[in-house]
Amino acid sequence: MKQHLIGLIAALGIAFQAHADGVKVLNPDVHFPEGPIWYHGKLYYVEYDRNSVTVWDGKANSIFWSQKGCGPSAVIVTARGEFLTTCYDNNTIGRIAADGKTLPPYTHDKDGHPFLGPNDFAPDTHGGMYFTASGDPGPVINGKVYYLAPDGTISLEASDVHSANGVAVSKDGKILYVVETEGHRLLEFKIGPGSRLSGRRVFVNLDDLTQNPAHLYPDGVKIDSKGQIYIGQNPHDIHAPLAGTLFVVNAEGKLLRKLTLPSPGVPNLAFSPDEKTLYVTALDEIDKPPYQGKLYSIPND
Repeated sequence: MKQHLIGLIAALGIAFQAHADGVKVLNPDVHFPEGPIWYHGKLYYVEYDRNSVTVWDGKANSIFWSQKGCGPSAVIVTARGEFLTTCYDNNTIGRIAADGKTLPPYTHDKDGHPFLGPNDFAPDTHGGMYFTASGDPGPVINGKVYYLAPDGTISLEASDVHSANGVAVSKDGKILYVVETEGHRLLEFKIGPGSRLSGRRVFVNLDDLTQNPAHLYPDGVKIDSKGQIYIGQNPHDIHAPLAGTLFVVNAEGKLLRKLTLPSPGVPNLAFSPDEKTLYVTALDEIDKPPYQGKLYSIPND
């Protein structure tokens, strides 16, 4: 009966109070949720194992777009109102019209080189955006950072990133933060004329920051209007110390606070328009399909 009730709630997309501390479950049945954005009063996020972009309109969850074999990792909206998604599995940048119609994808950069594991997006203030490509898993260090210009031109801006993942542009538009998941850290680059990157350096190492006895595997990264940097993570073990914890640091890399959720994997997040609420994509099942997880909202105190 309990499982039937949960399934009914999921089907209706009803939000319900899960914990006394203000944590709410907005969708209890998602399959590897990632890369959320708030756009025009709705929350868009991907479900990797469902090959979908899903949308929560404040009352219900529904599939906005789906493409078999994509394996989406993030979704973003361009200055033209077109949706893009990183298709991690088929190595393309999927393009979606505002009405959900599939458009021809981006398949290579301006020099004809394909992408390997497209992962996450970060828009800039010029109508373009950076995106990461993770590269090969494991010890190989061949992740990359690309820039997608407003005219659709894609250029390689950084290479040799160890499992390139989350990416974010600072509020002044001068710094790009890039997650190296297998390096357990965030890099920073100076953003120069023409959106070119330089001055690569380590911004913060999460193992050093937390003095955690086990490695932390950072995933998504977002920046609020105060310049505070929110870092999601996806542990390799559901019982790992600090599993389920989001980290908030300042521009100097100092830990300001931690936010903990009931699920062990908390790879990514988005802000409500007033930034008083965080929408967190989370995983309960991290090592096998369908990668069962939840979509949460939590107070951003």
